[in-house]
Amino acid sequence: MADPSPKAIMRAAAILRRDGLDIDDRLAWDEAITAHLLASNLLDDPAGCVAGYWPMRSEADPRPVMVALKERGVPTALPAMVPRADGPGHAITFRNWFPWAPLVPGGFGTLVPVEDAAIVHPVCLIVPLLAFDAGCRRMGYGKGHYDRAIAALRLRGPLCAIGIAYASQQVQEVPTEAHDEILDAVVTENGIIRPQDRL
Repeated sequence: MADPSPKAIMRAAAILRRDGLDIDDRLAWDEAITAHLLASNLLDDPAGCVAGYWPMRSEADPRPVMVALKERGVPTALPAMVPRADGPGHAITFRNWFPWAPLVPGGFGTLVPVEDAAIVHPVCLIVPLLAFDAGCRRMGYGKGHYDRAIAALRLRGPLCAIGIAYASQQVQEVPTEAHDEILDAVVTENGIIRPQDRL
């Protein structure tokens, strides 16, 4: 039975809206997102690892950012799904990644580093999303994987969690629950949005 909740309805509409964006527009917007992110101070912790993701479907593409960071000598990582240690289901872990390293199918149509790649704990996390609002509340795919990963990393120490998306993915307000983690920033082709920027 389909979930009739307002969040589920918004999620379905967000998928259709993002999937309907023109591929040529998305490529140009990805370039602008990359430029905004690399010119910002969001990735300024040179001692820490930055984790991105391998895009699936119509997600904004962080790979140019990751390649540029690696060229600057910044350690980079990609997420991989592993069985949860605290119960059923899966959780996100992060494995060391560098351009042209071998990747394997990771489920959900994405690719992940091989199993023997080193496990790392990023201090900066670039995350995908379906929708966001001016308060940097993020709507994901509904499984809570990134919320749990962000919460676990924040327990370890300072973390900068950054969403990348297209400006048309912004909505008036993302419904939230207690476990939903607010991002430190969202970067679109139009620039950078931080939680304090909300009206």
